[in-house]
Amino acid sequence: MKKLDWLLPFTTLATAALMIGSIIAGFLIIQTNSTLPDAQSIKEVELKVPLRVFSAEGMLISEFGDERRKPVAIEDIPPALINAVLASEDDNFYHHTGIDVSGIVRAAISNFRSGATQQGASTISMQVARNFFLSRERTYIRKFKEILLAIRLEQILSKNEILGLYLNKIYLGHRAYGFGAAADVYYGRELNELSLAEIAMLAGLPKAPSSNNPLRNPQRALQRRNYVLGRLRDLGSIDEDQYLQAAEAPITAEKHHRVNELPAPHIAEMVRAKLTEEFGEQAYWAGLNVYTTIQARQQRAAERALRTGLQAYDRRHGFRGPIARIALSDLDPGELTADEHFAHLLSVYPNSQEQVAALITSVAET
Repeated sequence: MKKLDWLLPFTTLATAALMIGSIIAGFLIIQTNSTLPDAQSIKEVELKVPLRVFSAEGMLISEFGDERRKPVAIEDIPPALINAVLASEDDNFYHHTGIDVSGIVRAAISNFRSGATQQGASTISMQVARNFFLSRERTYIRKFKEILLAIRLEQILSKNEILGLYLNKIYLGHRAYGFGAAADVYYGRELNELSLAEIAMLAGLPKAPSSNNPLRNPQRALQRRNYVLGRLRDLGSIDEDQYLQAAEAPITAEKHHRVNELPAPHIAEMVRAKLTEEFGEQAYWAGLNVYTTIQARQQRAAERALRTGLQAYDRRHGFRGPIARIALSDLDPGELTADEHFAHLLSVYPNSQEQVAALITSVAET
């Protein structure tokens, strides 16, 4: 019995340390909980959808807002995309309660074996908590808040509600927030029109939307896409043939810009000014779709008549001289071709529909 006497002080010390740790942890939980959003604010969370102005026929005149968003209801999101996102971000999503201890261990082992950070330890619930309610600061307190808030989210919202927030909120590069907007930005199509390879490409973006971006870093994006495809195969969501076909597909992503179907910027500005006067800054992200009385045929006819009249007036008054002069020393193209260099020199002078800026390099008598 005396041989075990030396264990007593250590056991007592360990018990005391555990009790003190529990008290401190409990105090931190109570203190931190008081700073987290309440249940009502979580349930009423809104996505920032830009203001859009349309003609009477429904043609887009203009869109206001720095973030491109295209919210998609969870039931309208292709199952292939949901499988791909869960495979790459949180394959145990429907079974954990906000934090996934087994996922943390599995990610640590996988990253150790690969020598790279391929898998993260944050669940989708934790990512929603971070993106909607918390700052981006990298501190232990913020991580602690993230864990507590993820658990609270799981208690207040359903799994599909949390997943829907994630799929519509997450930043995916090039000002695209959410997968609906990303499909539009990178492929110019709807989510349900994408191939498996394209879906896997988008699903690989949340981890690092800049370094895994197919427009900025195609090689990294290809590696990440094929990692997602491999996870889908390993989890049984796709078979070997589907994996091989998608993994061999070329990168088809390219930047698609917003297209205003009816140019009428003065009308759009009138709408914007009126709405911001009435609703303030909220008008930019409350998802308002404004349908004006402007009709496309009359608007185009009016614009055409105005431009024709201005051009006729301009010709009647004769040539008024160049809008700018370029020094001869600046005409040297250097390593560029002449066309490339001249295009660069003219890039600061915007075109106006059929009127384009021209660089005059020589003049004859006629």
